[in-house]
Amino acid sequence: MQVRTRHTPYFGVARLLLAPGEVVLAEPGRMVATSYGMAIDARAHGGFLKSLTRAALGTEGPAVALYTAPAQGGWVDLAPSLPGDLHVLELDGKIGWCLSRTAWLAAPATVQFDPEWTGLQALFGGEGGFLTHVLGQGPLVLAACGALEVVTLKAGELITMDPGHVLAYADTVQVRLRAATHNGSQSIRTGEGLVFDFAGPGEVLAQSRDPRGLASWLRGAATVSRG
Repeated sequence: MQVRTRHTPYFGVARLLLAPGEVVLAEPGRMVATSYGMAIDARAHGGFLKSLTRAALGTEGPAVALYTAPAQGGWVDLAPSLPGDLHVLELDGKIGWCLSRTAWLAAPATVQFDPEWTGLQALFGGEGGFLTHVLGQGPLVLAACGALEVVTLKAGELITMDPGHVLAYADTVQVRLRAATHNGSQSIRTGEGLVFDFAGPGEVLAQSRDPRGLASWLRGAATVSRG
């Protein structure tokens, strides 16, 4: 799979170029167009697709779209639900990444999602959190809410970040999750009221807008319009 992006950094669209018979998985409902003859299957079923569905969205339901290129190959255009930049993360099979469950847009079948990775279990205390872990080879397409920023931490360099602005971070980064304040409420499932402490070396991918804040603003605007 090869990836070409356009209309970035504000309204990114990813074109996935597929070899004959190649399979790619994507977030459902994000297709803009495909070349003629592309097979589309949005049904969750056994094996890798079912595992990816649980990992990405925490559900057994039909939450992953599967695209298979015809004999002559083809392409798929995908656009994320929120406006913002796209980032193609080239996985090398050696370094894994932790990413927000809402961050991924498309992945080849050579990428494995593991929500039960030991590092996440230690971080969230065995409870289902708002991150998933990926490992494998190939281009993983991530969608940011707003602009994307790549933070490169040197060995021992520290940074604190709100979970809503964290898109992904490399396994090489040391991480701690803690309460933002002593008297506020916290949610392991959404990251509300929590902050990350990161220590290098490694990369942290950040997004300039928090999807939670955007969703809250939209709910408020809808309430005002109905009133």
